[in-house]
Amino acid sequence: MATLPQRRKYVGLWALILVLISPMPLASSELASKEAAPPQVHWRKWNDKLFRDAKETKRYIVLDLNARWCHWCHFMEKRTYAHPDIRRIIDAGYLAVRVDQDANPDLASRYGDWGWPATIIFDPNGKEVAKLQGFQRPSRMLSILYTILAHPERVPKLAQAPDVTPSSKDFLSKEQRQRLVSLLDVTYDKEHAGWGRRLKFMQPEVVEFALEQARTGDAQMKTRVRRTLDAALTLIDPIWGGVYQYSHQRDWSAPHFEKIMASQVSSITLYARAYGQFGDARYLAAAQNIGRYLQKRLRSPEGAFYTSQDADVDHDLLGEDFYKLDDKARRALGRAPPIDTNIYARENGWAVTGLLALHAATGEAKYREAARRTLNWIVANRGLPGAGFSHGAHDRGGPYLSDTLAMGQAMLGFYMSSGEASWLKRAADAADFLAKNFKNTEAGFITTKAPAVGAQSFAKPFVNIEENIRLARFANMLHRTHGGKRFRDLASHAMRYLGSDAVTSQRRFMLGTVLADNELAIEPAHITIVGKPNDRVANTLHHAALALTIGYKRVDRWDPAGGLMPNPDVSYPPMDRAAAFACANQICSLPLFNAKDLTATVAKMMAQRRRRNKL
Repeated sequence: MATLPQRRKYVGLWALILVLISPMPLASSELASKEAAPPQVHWRKWNDKLFRDAKETKRYIVLDLNARWCHWCHFMEKRTYAHPDIRRIIDAGYLAVRVDQDANPDLASRYGDWGWPATIIFDPNGKEVAKLQGFQRPSRMLSILYTILAHPERVPKLAQAPDVTPSSKDFLSKEQRQRLVSLLDVTYDKEHAGWGRRLKFMQPEVVEFALEQARTGDAQMKTRVRRTLDAALTLIDPIWGGVYQYSHQRDWSAPHFEKIMASQVSSITLYARAYGQFGDARYLAAAQNIGRYLQKRLRSPEGAFYTSQDADVDHDLLGEDFYKLDDKARRALGRAPPIDTNIYARENGWAVTGLLALHAATGEAKYREAARRTLNWIVANRGLPGAGFSHGAHDRGGPYLSDTLAMGQAMLGFYMSSGEASWLKRAADAADFLAKNFKNTEAGFITTKAPAVGAQSFAKPFVNIEENIRLARFANMLHRTHGGKRFRDLASHAMRYLGSDAVTSQRRFMLGTVLADNELAIEPAHITIVGKPNDRVANTLHHAALALTIGYKRVDRWDPAGGLMPNPDVSYPPMDRAAAFACANQICSLPLFNAKDLTATVAKMMAQRRRRNKL
């Protein structure tokens, strides 16, 4: 709580606000009455009426964009929005709205760089006037709210996003690639491992890029990525499994205890790949540990996945205290950090990707069948006309790019994992839905088909960098696997946005753009398994192909009795037994009849690609 001098300062500010905004002065008894019974913050709904009311009443809007799992969001609710002076000033001059970012992908994509909680303040005309990152102390919040009302001329102007002039080419320039890759050296923490100095977590595209560099022979990158993988093991809950989102200390020793779907899936995928690449059993154990958490704690009875688990049990029992307990003590409490039981298409698409990574690493069919069950539920319950997907059961707006994109990636992955052509067709249909509904005029893809609201700040469609990276890679892989120039055109449309100088000059990690650039330039390693669906040898070869630690690969399964392959760009001879054919680096193998030969042959092909690239 505030000290006495601070309290007097707040009351003085409040009295001045009253003079500035009240139609007539209040008597001292009336002011005392207000101090004795501060109003509750009246949280409005996020819609056009909110902005109409703001304009009519000449009030500013405070948007509290939070997450159910977020420790600092709860802390801000308890400390800041519960403070009587904050409540009074909001009641006097603002309209307040609280929005769950997980339920609103359009707002999450637009304001994600500000972290959660994000506080966005709009003027009565719907124009952004302030963006605040993370937890705001009552004193700072009150000062900001007061300045906006009493002295708007003193509020610093928000920096405007630079206009993006699309690149005229599909590919990055040499200078752009060097600028993006150079951040790896600049930001690597040599003392504690990991990239970045303030918060520590495995940044998915950074670690993926580092793994790929290590696979192609970069010894320094191998050391760095292994040190990072080892350090990040401390973020895994050793009792119930699952990975905490991040550490707020450089040495990885101070986790924030929320368990969100994005962190679970990226850690599963990276550790599963690292196990195949380095053979370290700890990495497989980590991936399986997180996978068990997903299936035991976040899986719904229907077979789909819930969204996240909170960092804290409640305001009185924080995660740092709960997660110190062993299993028996946790259960004895009779309560645990709550789980957000919303079922979103995006998070379930991500979950499928994680399950398929576990299937590839282990060969255990249970992971693939769990992924199938999830896909079937989401298709049945979140599918939209035209092959797109809604976010949740009752969306405020949308559709949103991220849901159909995540499901498209999951369905393409499931085709490679199962060989069932129907999933490849569904992935292609999802890509067509993306092209129809989210294609920006000049370049890139917008976050939502419809703006969040009709206010001034939302008049221009928003293009999210990370979503466009994922879309470029998905569309390119679909082009390679399914065929069809239209999918390559989608990838190019995203790359012309990502390759603009306004985007590549930003000081942020965009190693995914470099990965997309690499993938558009060359054919993936291509392995085709020829044989009947239930043939034991064909199944063994198929798993060997999935287990290959190549980030950029295409895996097809073909039964000659079933007709042509979905994309018959390569012809295979009739075979009297199951076989695998591998193509990479403009070389195609003879038929291969066992997993050992397949793995060795592809390794030789990829080594030749490395040698050619160095010439």
